[in-house]
Amino acid sequence: MGLKHQSYKTSSSSKLFSIRSSTILSITLFLASFVYFFVPVQHFPEPLFWVDQEARFTGDLRDAKFPWNKLCFGPASENLKLAVFSKTWPVLAAPGGMERHAFTLYTALAARGHEIHVFTVPSDRRPHQDIHQGSLHVHFAANDHGSVNCSLAFDIFNKENMAGAFDYVHTESVSLPYWRAKMVPKVAVTWHGIWYEIMHSKLFQELLSNPNGQLPGPMTELQEAMPRLVDEIRFFTSYTQHICISNSAGEILINIYHLPPKNVHVILNGVDDTKFVHYPEAGAQFRQNHGVSANASLVMGVAGRLVRDKGHPLLYEAFSAISKHHPGVFLLVAGSGPWGKRYAELGPNVKVLGPLEPSELSEFYNALDVFVNPTLRPQGLDLTLMEAMHCGKPVLAPNFPSITGSVVLNEGFGYTFSPNVESFTEALEAVIRDGPSVLQRKGMACKKHAISMFTAAKMASAYESCLLQLAGRLVE
Repeated sequence: MGLKHQSYKTSSSSKLFSIRSSTILSITLFLASFVYFFVPVQHFPEPLFWVDQEARFTGDLRDAKFPWNKLCFGPASENLKLAVFSKTWPVLAAPGGMERHAFTLYTALAARGHEIHVFTVPSDRRPHQDIHQGSLHVHFAANDHGSVNCSLAFDIFNKENMAGAFDYVHTESVSLPYWRAKMVPKVAVTWHGIWYEIMHSKLFQELLSNPNGQLPGPMTELQEAMPRLVDEIRFFTSYTQHICISNSAGEILINIYHLPPKNVHVILNGVDDTKFVHYPEAGAQFRQNHGVSANASLVMGVAGRLVRDKGHPLLYEAFSAISKHHPGVFLLVAGSGPWGKRYAELGPNVKVLGPLEPSELSEFYNALDVFVNPTLRPQGLDLTLMEAMHCGKPVLAPNFPSITGSVVLNEGFGYTFSPNVESFTEALEAVIRDGPSVLQRKGMACKKHAISMFTAAKMASAYESCLLQLAGRLVE
């Protein structure tokens, strides 16, 4: 277009060059238009770009506005002596998410040369000997009911501190109560759930269980949530530094709880990527072992405690609806709880597996086309999402800010839905329409993203650098 309005004269060769250039430009634009409108566009996961950009971050790391997992840290310049307060320590075959997180993180930090002292109780609530394995020391301090005896734990902590001062203290949520945290000059707390998020959880459960407001529901708990939120905001200042496991929780602590931005840090959870791996052959064998038809058109799976607040009423109703129109779709249910019996009522296309051994979880994920997490609990981040992604599986999860802001960043990683049956059913229909081929491509994108962000090594390196920074020991 610009060539038509040129007023100066050109030679014939110049005209020929202009004609050829415009012709080439026109052809290029035509082909580009063809590609744009008729060829499917690949959506590459954004974090693959973000990691490189923010790995070049300079300045005070406490000013970082993104998860520390995105940064690439070298070997630590110094080793720390860390005190850790944790609710429980796994001693059972099938530990819960919090226990898996604690074991993975502190084992990894000890392997990196840091002296770690964990003050906690066994997950089975029975007497056990303390654990001393290399640089990892687990001190059990239980009361008569098997819960943490805060006074006993603090006594052991003081003895260890006298033997050699701790460089920093870290607590998983309120395992170190705030009134004791005031006594510790250098303490960081990792929040796996805050009351602002729990309020939303109670809201979703109320709307789901009592949509018309005619039946008694958890409304009392919902009404009591606001005073508890106010109390929480007030005592959060008792902790010096705050670590959040999702971007959205970090924003809440700054914008709603009014904590100083320099005191709030985001470190996403990580899982053992040597155990959770893409292994299709193991998945095929798992299907065969559990009676999944070789003619199954699509296999979904859910794992965890089979209780109401994990969203199983949603999945039960939604899968009941789609199974009538899609007889080739199977659902594998791993876990224990009251909803196990309900799922068994749905017929032969639903396999209730019961609780799985840790060694079986990777095989379970590999047997799926898509992993489903219907939770009604927006607090924290479920490790099962990350485990499934490491196994090369896309995920289907609620559109909670913690999930969409830290895990399922775009549709290239899976599917999201609003926490109601109608939206969930529509999402399941979308999964079925896409089919195994599209799901496999999304699963590979999930795997790349998980390796870049959700590994035990990434998490441990981020905690290591964060605590070194807070202790004034990080050499930049």
